[in-house]
Formats: sequence, structure tokens, C-alpha cells
Amino acid sequence: MLYLDYGRKEGEWIPNEHGGRENVDAMIFLKRFNEAIYGTFPGFRRLPKSPPPWPMVSRPTYVGGLGFGMKWNMGWMHDTLEYFSTDPVFRKYHHNRLTFSIWYAFYENFVLALSHDEVVYGKGALIGKMPGDEWQRAANLRLLFGYMYGHPGKKLMFMGSEFGQWREWSTRRALNGIRFNIPLIRDPEVVARSESLLQRGASVVGAGFRPGRV
Repeated sequence: MLYLDYGRKEGEWIPNEHGGRENVDAMIFLKRFNEAIYGTFPGFRRLPKSPPPWPMVSRPTYVGGLGFGMKWNMGWMHDTLEYFSTDPVFRKYHHNRLTFSIWYAFYENFVLALSHDEVVYGKGALIGKMPGDEWQRAANLRLLFGYMYGHPGKKLMFMGSEFGQWREWSTRRALNGIRFNIPLIRDPEVVARSESLLQRGASVVGAGFRPGRV
């Protein structure tokens, strides 16, 4: 939408009045649309899921941005899952996947999303991406949640990931919460719930959080 040459070959598109490939009309439309939405519903949030490499997507229109409230950090999600799916023995060769995202973490109002895209269509559950046996996978998932909490950006998880669901998510069946009372399975949920309380400024005492547990 924002680029005139998107999905088109050379000669199949006409440059804008400035000679560039940016769709000026689409840019103006998005800005005005976002202004109308936020002007009418101040608490509303609009965020593009897979936006093109366009600057200032989540910045206000009065400073030249497109006016979206937030922007999904897809690069962070892919790099992070790639890192955590690697055996810890070999992770020292891939630390750049964790450090790179901090270089651009403040360019936009990013959302760190562990979304449904990564737990459907044969990709398996989030905890299933972790290496090792069942205990190690649960420990790695807790570590992932801790890293996610400490990284700049809003946090977004998809249903079932927060308590370590083992089965791939599907619209045709419920979450397999029958295993929820198993301590090993509850541990990731306790970490996720504790982090949620910390974000709201509440105490984690009573939430099941045990300091020093890895």
C-alpha cells in the first residue's frame, strides 16, 4: 500500500510526483485515518502487524509519522526464537541475535510479540521450540519470558504460551490446560504472571514467584 512498486516489475508502476516509489496518497490516507481514530477514541490502539520498512510508523503525524500507536517488532521475534531454539552449547556463536535488536529498539513504539504465527501450521507450541528434555524446555521458556520482560517494548503473548502448552494451537480444540496443575508446566505461567504484575507496579509476593529459581 505504501509503495507503488510493491509486487510489480520494472515498467509496471508509475513514480509519484517527486520521482519516488512512495505512495503519497496512501500515506496521507493512513495519517488522516489514524488522526480520526485517535481523535474519536483516545484509548484505542492501532498497530500494523507486518509493516514495510517505512520510518516513523508509530510516531505522531504532527512530527511526520504515520500515526500508528505501536508497531510489531517482527525482527525481534524471529531472532529471539532462533536463538532460544538453539542448543545452549552453541548459543555463544549466536549472541548477535539477542544484541542486534537493542540498536533499533527505540526507533518505534515496538511491541514484542510471540504471536499465533509461530504456534500454528506445523510450527509447534512455543515450549516445543526449546531444546532439551521436558525440564530443560520449561526452564528455557522461563528464561525466554525473563528476557522478553527485560527488553524495551510492550509485551504480547498468544494464548497457551504463557503456561507452556505443549500441543500446537488450533481453532478446533481447546487449550490443553488439563496439565496445568503439574508444577513443571505451571512454572512458565508463574513467571509470566509475575512479570505482568511487575509491569503494573504490583507485588509479586503471592503470585507464586520464587526468587533464585531457574
